[in-house]
Amino acid sequence: MRAIYKIARLELSNLFYSPVAWLLLIFFTFMMGMTFAGALEGFARQQELGTRGLYAVSQNLFYSPKGLWPQVSQWFYLLMPLLTMGLISQEFSRGSIKLLFSAPITGFHIVLGKYLGIMLYGLLVVGIQLVAVVVAGYAVEFFDWSAVLTGLLGLYLLYGLYAAVGLFMSTLTNYPIVAAIGMLALLSLLSLISGIWQEYAFTREITYWLSLGGRVNSFIKGLICSEDILYFVIMSSMFLAFAVLKLELLRESCSFAGKAVRYLGVFVIAIFLGYLTSRPVMKVYHDSTYTKANTLTQASQDIMAKLDGGLKMTTYVNLFGDIYNTTTKGIKRDIDRYERYIRFKPETKMDYVFYYYADTTTEAFKKHYPEKTFLEVARDAAKLQNTRLGKYLTPEEIAKEEIAKGIDLSEEGYRFVTLIERESGQRSFLRVYWDMRRVPNETEISAALKRIAMKLPCVGFLSDYEARSMVGTLNRDYSHMVTEKTNREALLNQGFDVRDVSLKNNPKILDSLDVLVIAEPREPFTGEELDILYRYVESGKNLLVAGKPKTYSYLTPLMAYLGLRFEPGMLVQKPIDEFPAHVMLCTVTDSARNISRLWKNLYQITHRDERRRYSLVMPGSVAVEQVSDKGFQVTPLLTSRDSLAWNELETIDFVNDTARLNPLVGERAGVKTTMLGLEREQAGLQQRIIVLGDADCFSMGEFSTSRRGIRSANGNLIMAMFDWFSYGELPIDVSRPSAIDNALTIGMETGATLKIVLQWIFPALLLLIGAVVLIRRKGK
Repeated sequence: MRAIYKIARLELSNLFYSPVAWLLLIFFTFMMGMTFAGALEGFARQQELGTRGLYAVSQNLFYSPKGLWPQVSQWFYLLMPLLTMGLISQEFSRGSIKLLFSAPITGFHIVLGKYLGIMLYGLLVVGIQLVAVVVAGYAVEFFDWSAVLTGLLGLYLLYGLYAAVGLFMSTLTNYPIVAAIGMLALLSLLSLISGIWQEYAFTREITYWLSLGGRVNSFIKGLICSEDILYFVIMSSMFLAFAVLKLELLRESCSFAGKAVRYLGVFVIAIFLGYLTSRPVMKVYHDSTYTKANTLTQASQDIMAKLDGGLKMTTYVNLFGDIYNTTTKGIKRDIDRYERYIRFKPETKMDYVFYYYADTTTEAFKKHYPEKTFLEVARDAAKLQNTRLGKYLTPEEIAKEEIAKGIDLSEEGYRFVTLIERESGQRSFLRVYWDMRRVPNETEISAALKRIAMKLPCVGFLSDYEARSMVGTLNRDYSHMVTEKTNREALLNQGFDVRDVSLKNNPKILDSLDVLVIAEPREPFTGEELDILYRYVESGKNLLVAGKPKTYSYLTPLMAYLGLRFEPGMLVQKPIDEFPAHVMLCTVTDSARNISRLWKNLYQITHRDERRRYSLVMPGSVAVEQVSDKGFQVTPLLTSRDSLAWNELETIDFVNDTARLNPLVGERAGVKTTMLGLEREQAGLQQRIIVLGDADCFSMGEFSTSRRGIRSANGNLIMAMFDWFSYGELPIDVSRPSAIDNALTIGMETGATLKIVLQWIFPALLLLIGAVVLIRRKGK
């Protein structure tokens, strides 16, 4: 140890007597001051001038993509080759390596001593970064210390790995510049190696674990994972061992095969330890962020806790998938999307089945590929994705797989889909969606897992008498928000079970429902059917009733049973721009704000500012009112935006004619209610009923309509209604605590002063100290 300490002290002194080390330190300090202090001053100016509120300042300063820590990791990549290129190569070029070899020390002492010296220099680099952390702790209210310091820990581990790589490369050549170039090449290889041989199961785990790319990002984001810590320790140790071997082999005679065996032995040991520590069951995590942004929310953790027994996720990937796709080379990256879930159930098995299938009988296929067989088309598609068709099952083979598994991929459109299976036999599909994100987020993944963990609410849609259908494709139907598998917000993808209900053919199905939806039937119910509906209401289960101005009369008996009625006429309000008067813009009431978390969110969305850029649109509604007390607690949920609304009884054509208030025919202006919520204790259940005056507000036609100047929040309305019906069970609540570091304790002047100090004075002070040290050294 004494020899290692002496070599480390000598190496550290040599660094401080080197202009290169001082220049790199000054450059690093200047860049840090410019990046950090510039951002801090910008936030101070933003807060003082009140242009926009601040949010999560700690994250924006340090661990956001444009924060300080990602920038530092990039600077290390460029600066470390210059710092380490002469650690041992200079000993060769000067001839001083002979003195070291003649001393009573081994290559182990030389390598460890020099590595210790460069790591002590790294503590100075960390100290400079710590200055920025301390300044931020002073300037930011409720600063997120733990997350920021976790990022600093990761950067020091990255520095240590770079130092080990640079030390090894400097043993391979007498020329420092060659060592620097070689280090850059090796680091590039370590960053890109995750994409090598990923299609082979044997090498997939090895090359993916070896990859340096993104390793430090988990620390920067505030997550400490034992695998990442051990990766830096193992890889640093491996390169140090390589350096020791290189020096020792210079002092003894050994065949090429003997040298290769020793190097290979070190590599194999490192790979074995890496594979062992990367197993999910071996990993330990700590999320140091205040909001626990790197961890599943509590709701998702509760779901995972209920999934006892084995769990398997089989992903079926069609070569001709049209929404989202991956190849055999991207399996590990796709598995990373489930890392947070595997953390809480490490025994989860992940499997991938690749196949190719397309409907060759369609005119589109024949037109696109007029002169090729399907096999030729598949080969071309595989080449286009830089993979081999032999890795994919044929249509016949995937058909056998479907039979063996008891699934039908045609129901999923042969798209990218994941089958989740429990050991007990429950199954659920997890899909991809036609939107910007494509892949499922925590909400959808947890909903799919919850479906196999427990019984979820079942929603039935009445289909008798031409009521709005949950599977129809007409503009008036509801399939987009209920059963459309490629729509992320569809009830089916949010965990709800949905069923078609017919009072004529199978009235007993109501016994299995938790919510019944009756949306604008176009014929009256029979007396027997009304009795069935009345018994359903008396059973205490939930109900949604939606009407329209021309057909609401068919719901009159049921409405009377609830103590309500639809007011006659078409509800209109003062026209907005060029839109007809019957296009109602509604708002969430104050009384609805507190009935659930999503109703509160909806209230905030529609009341965000005085302009109310987001509205709840009802294109043709009737007003709803209570006429008798049936034991319900009645809550107005949506009303007209102002008191200038009335029931129009005369105008029929709202496009070519103008609706005018006429008190003589009974039209009265005021705030009109378009949605009511009813609640009571009934049959041992907390019964909830919603009645709304526009069955179109969540139809396919409405969601495909765009109106200039109006932003619809109707999608949020659907989620809020069914969240209330399910008592907050669905959609999954993945909300997190809000960040509290949302303000600065400094103003613009202090921010500007700190920028001058950190960007100019601090580097200038280091320049002065370095100049004095170097001049004194030269004098000696």
